[in-house]
Amino acid sequence: MEKRIITIGRECGSGGHTIGKLVAERLGIAFYDKEIVEMVAAKTKLAPEFIAAHGEYFQSGSLGHIIGYGGRFAGASLRSQSSLQDQMFIVQSDLIHEIAEKEPCVIVGRCADYILQERRDKLDVFIHSAMPFKIERSVREHGLDPEKAESILKKRDRARRHHYNFYTHSDWGRAEHYSITLDSGLLGVPKCVELICCAAQ
Repeated sequence: MEKRIITIGRECGSGGHTIGKLVAERLGIAFYDKEIVEMVAAKTKLAPEFIAAHGEYFQSGSLGHIIGYGGRFAGASLRSQSSLQDQMFIVQSDLIHEIAEKEPCVIVGRCADYILQERRDKLDVFIHSAMPFKIERSVREHGLDPEKAESILKKRDRARRHHYNFYTHSDWGRAEHYSITLDSGLLGVPKCVELICCAAQ
């Protein structure tokens, strides 16, 4: 069956955003990454910078375990008893469901594979690579300090892993939770795009 929705989890520096955007362009479907930040900001009236910093990076003090588990997380309204990060997760989850219902698309990060777990028209991808590749790419494309790049990437991935594990009760990056996992450093970005497109069709 052809997959309407492609979710992409990724390690920082592995090129997941670029790969996802190229896949969307090649398939002629919508692409969502930072666009979701803007959508959540419009719904919550929070600053986009705050949402970008907290929307998929775990911060202590969350009460995610008290929110209903599975599917649509039982209601789209913000809950007074939950933390701000929990509230963002509820809004973000609801928006991801709306996006998936509206049109075929690629969604990068934000626990989309888990949020849409009941859909059968979905391909879940995880992009990873060795640290030297991620450092080189992050320095070249994002201007990270070569001396600090490894520390920054590891810190971001720890926060991303904690966020995913906390809200999904699953293990971020673990192969059996995805349809396919790809090493972008070994395969290269164009080959990753080709493989994802083939798998989706």
